[in-house]
Amino acid sequence: MQTKTGAERYFESRGKTGAYRDAYHRERESIDEVDRIVDAIEERRLALGLSKAELARRVGSAPESVRRLLSDKHSNPTLSTIVSLAKVLDMDIVAVTKRKRRQTA
Repeated sequence: MQTKTGAERYFESRGKTGAYRDAYHRERESIDEVDRIVDAIEERRLALGLSKAELARRVGSAPESVRRLLSDKHSNPTLSTIVSLAKVLDMDIVAVTKRKRRQTA
């Protein structure tokens, strides 16, 4: 078993507090949502048979930035970038109101 780093031990201890745990889960949900959108864009690009360089050309962006966005698991694109890519790929980005979750006591 590998020894945990100081940072890992710190975040693990912080994760036990309610406020930190709640903030972490909210942020994790946001990151997961961005990942799902980027994955959908990548799937559409592949379905259309476009290279990343061709997609970049159509968007008017540098090929390396599109390549990084679609390949890097830690990308954090702006909404403007997402909308530009979606438009070129004939996709819609839609905001949907979530149903309120029931609060449990």
